[in-house]
Order: sequence, then C-alpha cells, then structure tokens
Amino acid sequence: MTNVPEIFGESVFNEQIMKARLPKETYKAMKKTINEGLPLNIDIANVVANAMKDWATEKGATHFTHWFQPLTGITAEKHDSFISPTSDGGVIMEFSGKELVQGEPDASSFPSGGLRATFEARGYTAWDPTSYAFIKDDTLCIPTAFCSYSGEALDKKTPLLRSMEVISKQAVRILRLFGNTDAHLTVKTTVGPEQEYFLIPVELYNQRKDLIYTGRTLFGAKAPKGQELEDHYFGSIKPRVSAYMKDLDKELWKLGVLAKTKHNEVAPAQHELAPIFTTPNLAPDHTQLMMEIMQKVAKKHGLVCLLHEKPFAGVNGSGKHNNWSISTSTGVNLLEPGDTPSENAQFLLFLAAVIRAVDVHQDLLRISVATAGNDHRLGANEAPPAVVSMFLGDELNEIIESIVSGSEYAQHEKVQMEIGVDVLPKFPKDSTDRNR
Repeated sequence: MTNVPEIFGESVFNEQIMKARLPKETYKAMKKTINEGLPLNIDIANVVANAMKDWATEKGATHFTHWFQPLTGITAEKHDSFISPTSDGGVIMEFSGKELVQGEPDASSFPSGGLRATFEARGYTAWDPTSYAFIKDDTLCIPTAFCSYSGEALDKKTPLLRSMEVISKQAVRILRLFGNTDAHLTVKTTVGPEQEYFLIPVELYNQRKDLIYTGRTLFGAKAPKGQELEDHYFGSIKPRVSAYMKDLDKELWKLGVLAKTKHNEVAPAQHELAPIFTTPNLAPDHTQLMMEIMQKVAKKHGLVCLLHEKPFAGVNGSGKHNNWSISTSTGVNLLEPGDTPSENAQFLLFLAAVIRAVDVHQDLLRISVATAGNDHRLGANEAPPAVVSMFLGDELNEIIESIVSGSEYAQHEKVQMEIGVDVLPKFPKDSTDRNR
C-alpha cells in the first residue's frame, strides 16, 4: 500500500526541504519572496543554489535545467551538468546563485510572433522562486520565465506573473476601502485545471499514421459502439486502466502535483484526471508536468495517451475545464457569497468586477483558448460552447437585477433537498444549478 504523505513531494525542493536545509535567515528571506513577491539578492541566491545542488545530487541528479514554457504549447529545457573542472584534472559539483537566477538559452529558434529577427539570438530565463524546483529524469528542473534581450515576453509564464501582480495590487486597493489594514495582505487567484484524455493500446495506435502524425484521426468509420448509451461516464474502471491511473497518481504525487479525482469520461476509452486547485503560477507548471507524465506512464502499460482536443469524430473530445476563484493570503474567498449575498457588499463588488471584465475582455478570453484543436472540439453537446457567457444562477441573478433596477430584493429561504426517501440524509439545496 502506498504511503501517500511519505512520497508526496519527495522530488520537490519545497518549503519543508527549504526549512530543513537553509539557514534560518535565508529561509525567512525565501518565504518573504514567495509570499510577498520581494526580490531575492544574489547572496541569498548563492546559499539557496548550494542547498538545492546538495539535495538534488543526493537524489541522483547530475544536471540542472531552466524549465520554461515558450509559445509552443509545451515546455523547453537545456541541461547543464553540475561539474566544474579542478586543477588536478578532476571535477567537483558546483551550482552558483547566478546559474540559479539567470540562464541564457538561444531565443532565435522559439516562436516570437514576429517580434524577433532570426539573427537576434540572445534570450534570458529568470528563476521563478514562487514555483518549486523539482527533479525529473535525474535533472534538477528550475521553473523560469523566458524573455528576449530587449525584454519582450517570449513565454506564457511572464504575462501570467505580471497579471498576478496587477490583480493583487488592485484587489488589495479595494479591500483597503472595506477596512482591511493588514500590511502583508496579498490577493491571488486559484485555478484547478482538469485534464481529459484517451487511452488506446499501442498496437492499435501504430496502425494509424494519422494519429501518429497529427494526434487525431483524419478519416475512418465510426466505432460500432460510441457514447450513445451514456454508460461509460463514471462507469467501472477497467483493470488495465486502473493500474495505469494508480501508477500515474504515484508519479504525480512524488512531483507535488495534487492529483485528486479520476474517472471514466463520456466517450469510450476516455478518462479524466482532476487536481486540487492551487495558485495560477503553480497550476500551469503542474499541468505541463501532468501531461508529460501521463504520456510516459502510458507507455509502461502498453498504452498511448492522446491529449488532442478532438482525436475522434462522432464522440466527445477532451477539454481542460478550469475551476477558478480569487482569495486573499489570509484564506478569504472573495467570490464566496456567504449566507446573505444580497447584504455582502464586498462579494457583490468583486462579482461585478468579474462580470465587467468578462464583458469587456471576452475577445481576449476567447483568443486564449482558440487553438486549432480546441476550436475543432467546441460546440455540439460538449461543454463549454464556443460562445463566452456567464451563468450566475437564479439567486445571484435576481440580486443583480434588483441592484440594476433599484428595486428591493426579497431574500429567499434556504430549502432542504427533497428526494422522497426517508432513510437518505437531509442536506441543504444549493441556491443555483451548476454551469460549465
């Protein structure tokens, strides 16, 4: 039986490892950087780098890499060994604060949207200390941002980190108006991106050149049995798939990924993995790791994991639904309506801000998911539709309507869910249906 607390995060240079290996003052400085966004000086970086190297080499690592997310949809990494030559012809293992903080990959061969000429090759990677370093394939992977010599963001992490700072600054400004005087207060969004996927036997995959070359089938007859009976969703998981899922969970837990839920999805051979939500700088890193590990583990089981959004015609495709919210560093969910949402002015203000943002910037939201594969998937009976919309539910919709019209809102009483079977437990009915 797997001891989950024991293996969880064993390949991650997380806060537990930092606390055990860093001097007290260095650890405090790292905590301030992670929690408050304060810069880290080179002296602190040198101490952290040496501790990282010692920890990584004890676990068998020989190389390090600045692990970043260029505009390719996948991650990139350039591996350098820890070795440094000595005067007697040998080597020692070294890792400096400068190597930790800054890298210099060739930026000319990555997508730039026309911002860079091919001969302009210099680019920089910068350590993101808010996302933990981890070990993968005997290499210390250091999450980083990636930019050009002239400062343009050439990755997906830099704009994300910028947006996190802006959201925190503006949200704290609003909270000050409600009397919050906490000097160390910050605000972060949280996100839990799910991952749907297909598993097919490798021998069948190898017979389909279209799957091999494009990730999806381009022609062919429909399967004799599709999803017409709606019997695969949440159905009993087959032993071969269950064994894969168990191994996948273990590998993800070792990397600190909060893998939580697994089940069969709607289409035959389709499944889902959902993590617990976390901060928006960690969640994309974990998603990229998740997709990579899913494909690696599948090979060990004689399977191929398909992550294309629409690999087969006639059945559902695979989405990555996001569970999104916004909360303070003290644990207050700013989108929690409470028992009396009509009287919760702070909640209503943040709700109105989100509605306004979606209305004004719906084009940016739509563009952010408008890949060729995803647009091929959206529509039909799959969630979500291609049109951007917001669903508040009856209660919140009535509250908003009363504010707009200036009329008085009549508070609804909480009701118990009635199922009609006395032995079943009684529980309160939610004020609104779910929407995707």
